[in-house]
Amino acid sequence: MTDDDALIFAAEDHGEADQGRAQAAQSKWKVVIIDDDPGMHDVTKLTLADFEFAGRGLNFISCYSGAEAKEVLADHQDAALILLDVVMETEDAGLQVARYIRGELNNWRSRIVLRTGQPGQAPERKVIADYDINDYKEKTDLTATKLFTLLCSSLRSYRDIVTIEQNKRGLEHVIKASANVFELKSINKFAEGALEQLTALLHLDPSAVYMHKDASAPGGLAASFSGDKLRILAATGAFGSYAGDDAKHVLPEDVVGRLEEAIKGRASHYGDGDFVGFFEDRQGAVNLTYMSGVGSISDVDQRLLELFIQNVSIAFENAQLHEDVASTQREIVYMLGEAVETRSQETGNHVKRVAEISRILAAAYGLEEEEVELIKLASPLHDIGKIGVPDAILNKPGKLDSEEWEIMKSHAALGHRMLSGSSRKILKAASVIALEHHEKWDGSGYPHGKKGDDIHIYGRLTAIADVFDALGSDRCYKKAWPLDRIVSIMEEERGRHFDPQGVDLFMANFDEIVAVRERFADSFTE
Repeated sequence: MTDDDALIFAAEDHGEADQGRAQAAQSKWKVVIIDDDPGMHDVTKLTLADFEFAGRGLNFISCYSGAEAKEVLADHQDAALILLDVVMETEDAGLQVARYIRGELNNWRSRIVLRTGQPGQAPERKVIADYDINDYKEKTDLTATKLFTLLCSSLRSYRDIVTIEQNKRGLEHVIKASANVFELKSINKFAEGALEQLTALLHLDPSAVYMHKDASAPGGLAASFSGDKLRILAATGAFGSYAGDDAKHVLPEDVVGRLEEAIKGRASHYGDGDFVGFFEDRQGAVNLTYMSGVGSISDVDQRLLELFIQNVSIAFENAQLHEDVASTQREIVYMLGEAVETRSQETGNHVKRVAEISRILAAAYGLEEEEVELIKLASPLHDIGKIGVPDAILNKPGKLDSEEWEIMKSHAALGHRMLSGSSRKILKAASVIALEHHEKWDGSGYPHGKKGDDIHIYGRLTAIADVFDALGSDRCYKKAWPLDRIVSIMEEERGRHFDPQGVDLFMANFDEIVAVRERFADSFTE
């Protein structure tokens, strides 16, 4: 990410952004009534018709047998409370349903309350000891008042359990991201995790958004969002499919308006049921948090919201600075590689093609993602040692004599010596590539005549990329070969010059490799 703006979304449900917010506001606690007596369903619904807890009403789901309950509960594992009769089609049907919920569905969140009209059929002590239920009531004991109390305590327990689980998921995001917090993809996860924890702790609507607006973006800090592209970097829940989209196309107009208002006012503010947090970091970048369903919260909670955006923004700023350093390092590597190619009257696009082809081969070979990126960044320096080769030899149009050839071959060891003193991963990898990319599978290469797997995988893969591109490019001593001739020589050299598996992967990914050749074509190539 450079000039684009960044958004991080966190939400719970799936669907359109505006629908998700509306659904969250209108959601009700699911209460499943399982009883073979229709009268129990009717009286329970009538008694609790106007019941609300934490601003949410009840959504009743009725089942009239244990068998029916198992089918329904498999589709409603977010039920907050299950009112479960013991004796239905069998004397222990309800107990079997309880065992199914905890054992087979692995649902430990839903609160289970056994209701029985025949307490002798399922003694309370034995049931409480043997089954993971949360309460045991005789139907005659459940007056309107006691039913109200039962609902409040059960829903409060369910809410707190869900909060703990959300905090756990958020903490897992934070811990995983903290292991490598300076990668942008990790800082996104860090922010997502922190948002999940924050909304859960404050019992807010889980739909929330974190935004970063780069100070260098067109229009300046006080400009309206409408003139800029807002690329979504990471997304979860209802917004999970929006990663990479322009936020203007997916966020509701009223939300965009609230964000514009915060930018113009350069301050956090609370609206009618929502919160927009504003923070400007040391680099002048604007950071915003938007949360819906906030309602009335305490001064302490308001401060917590504002601390969140400040701390995540500082972490994001540090990650950006780290990325700037890494980008500068990568750019210097390319510039060095291109400088060598320019000196030998070749185009700098050669190093770009070698880098991309090496990356393709490394990924196909099954190297770890970090190594794939490493070989891409290091391979442009494969011929850095040519700096020490005289121009007369480097640009000689004819065949080199034996003495000149020995001088030319020295560039491998020279490049290794130049780079091997560094402790940086990229330069250490580049030193290996510089030394070994002219070794051959059969041991006839230079400088050390290594063979087979003794040649480092970085050198083996870069050799394939380098030779393929060199054969297809004009040089001072030859014209570019046609593609079919290059393919033939690559296949002929399988097991001699090249790692056999590397050639097989080269052929398997040939179309992608040719696309790289075309994308970074030299102006004078065919």
